[in-house]
Amino acid sequence: MLRTAPPGSPYHRLGRTDRHRWWKPIVGTLALLTSAAVVMGLLFIVAAVVGELANRPYDADGFPTFGPIPDTALLVASLALLLPLVLGTVWLVQRRPAGTVSSVLGRLRWGWLGRCLLIATPLIIVMLFGANLLLGLTDESSILDPVATWVGWPEFAAGLLMVLLLVPFQAAAEEYAFRGWLLQAVGAYLRTPWPGITFQAVLFAAAHGWGSGWGFLDLVFMGVLLGWLTVRTGGLEAAIALHVVNNLSAFTVAAAFGGLSADETMADAPWQLVLVDVVALSAYALVIDRLAARRGLATVVPPALVVAVPGEPSALTGSEPQASNAGVESRG
Repeated sequence: MLRTAPPGSPYHRLGRTDRHRWWKPIVGTLALLTSAAVVMGLLFIVAAVVGELANRPYDADGFPTFGPIPDTALLVASLALLLPLVLGTVWLVQRRPAGTVSSVLGRLRWGWLGRCLLIATPLIIVMLFGANLLLGLTDESSILDPVATWVGWPEFAAGLLMVLLLVPFQAAAEEYAFRGWLLQAVGAYLRTPWPGITFQAVLFAAAHGWGSGWGFLDLVFMGVLLGWLTVRTGGLEAAIALHVVNNLSAFTVAAAFGGLSADETMADAPWQLVLVDVVALSAYALVIDRLAARRGLATVVPPALVVAVPGEPSALTGSEPQASNAGVESRG
């Protein structure tokens, strides 16, 4: 039987059910890492075999290359596979509903996700233009450089299709892995969310590569802010929305100007881009927090539980009570 956390539990404590044991978050993390390595390895082995049979050229790392769009699709798809692996680990190891990694209601709150997307989209667009402007004012290269050459409509359409089909799942998968599993794994031991928020933020930044010092600090800041916002709003929706819009924008620009094959990530960002990014992220967090407070968004497990079938897994109800006033969830 699957178990849910007791009523009143905040997001980061949803792994602390009555079936929690000290070893489960550790075993779950190892199982997630192992399964991810195996699945991704198999995916790349298949691609290597296909490339060899098709007599494709090799890249600098000795791996067959199919071109910027297919190569990027392979990388993005491999990361997107983290999503079902996280949900499966929650269900299999911790024996709780997979939806409890989405929110305190045991499901993704689609209406709230839509509102977050509407707020994130203009902010990310302003951030891109602002970063370009600041780079120009400080005599630095545009974020489009060094390629910055229009690829033409056929290639852009193919790249955009790939981006729209795969990138949202890749961005969501990263949120489920870092702001979801890791935050709740640490939260199973500690009542305060801050160690978990900090831990996942540092790992999130490290996973993108070390790059420049500015870029690494920016990724840590983003991880902390989205971790805080996840606990504050009781779910991953706000973090997913920002991450999806951010990645869609970056990949769309790359697809339009031949940057899909570039090795740079946000970890390589200059200080100008980091400065604008910090301002935009802070504005997003402020707006989302105020909107969530006004809506009375659920930030803890509601008191009422239902059992779909006697003796079968329990699930959270769809009600959304007023937010808690405890710890990081306090609205002030």
